[in-house]
Amino acid sequence: MSRTRPSPGPRLMLPGLREVYAAFVREADALPALPGALQAEVWTSAQLGTLEAAAPHEAGRRAALGDLIMSLRAAATPGARTFLRALAAIGPSVGRTAAGKAADALRDLPAAPWEGSLGRVVPGQAWLIQEGPLDGDRLVCEFRYEDAGTAGMHALAVRLSYGDSPTEVVIVGDVPALMTAARQAMQAELCVVQPYDAAAVGERLRTALNGAEPLPEACYPALALARHRAELLGRAR
Repeated sequence: MSRTRPSPGPRLMLPGLREVYAAFVREADALPALPGALQAEVWTSAQLGTLEAAAPHEAGRRAALGDLIMSLRAAATPGARTFLRALAAIGPSVGRTAAGKAADALRDLPAAPWEGSLGRVVPGQAWLIQEGPLDGDRLVCEFRYEDAGTAGMHALAVRLSYGDSPTEVVIVGDVPALMTAARQAMQAELCVVQPYDAAAVGERLRTALNGAEPLPEACYPALALARHRAELLGRAR
């Protein structure tokens, strides 16, 4: 009597990481239950940050991203579909088309209610915060989701040291509180806060966030999302 052999799964470029990809697939089960697109994008960015921080070089990062996309497609779960949609929206540009096609292949699976909002944001105001000559510049850029009013409004905040090297990359959910604290610090003469041209911010951030030098470990969780937002700065609306 013949036995059916279990499927070996997708052919991976980095098969030694198969268990790592399987862990991402399992973690993605919780993704559709998140309250909104912003939380899903932050979650996705953190997963990508884990991959990038562990990859020794660009070729390794690309291979790991391709393997992850194939693993999610093969898993064919609602969480995997949502993860793929998020990758197609805010992931590295080299993998967006492949992630989108993989998600399309899973179109019959349930979609998260906010799936259509992923990546669909427009820039708002940009600010330069300078706290002192040794603290570098902090660039704060506001974003909102298309046709969502102030719901999901957030900001990208990046601190650049001398030479525009990133030392802090965070996504801020409470923009009014952030700016209120900044203005209070300005009134106390602890910092300078001034509007900044979005095109200039975008150029600085794209150069800083896509540099070849390794970043501080704390920067990686928000890095993919920060790169996506930086792409939008200074472009015609």
